[in-house]
Amino acid sequence: MRACRGCGQQVDHRYRFCPWCATPLRRKLVEFFRAHAATDPGKALRVSRYLDEGHVRVTVWDEAGEARAAVSVDELEAQRIASFIGASLRPPSVLARLAEFAPPRTWRAGS
Repeated sequence: MRACRGCGQQVDHRYRFCPWCATPLRRKLVEFFRAHAATDPGKALRVSRYLDEGHVRVTVWDEAGEARAAVSVDELEAQRIASFIGASLRPPSVLARLAEFAPPRTWRAGS
């Protein structure tokens, strides 16, 4: 049992909304991501971040709109996943991009 944030009544954990005042009992952020069209057409990932419970859940959805697999990770693992994905998507620095266009420089003694 837990106390409802809205009315203070005790509510069983199986409920998603308070039966007395209809306050949502779980606060979460949800985002859908489409799968790669060539390899997994029609499929999607749903990522849910549970704000009060301190975990992130990733669910795989099929073409029929049914959940086929799910896994929850704690906050530290979620941050690790975000870092892993973010690191591979970071654009090169401005200096690295400019170096691609600069002609090679030859150094001579005394210059």
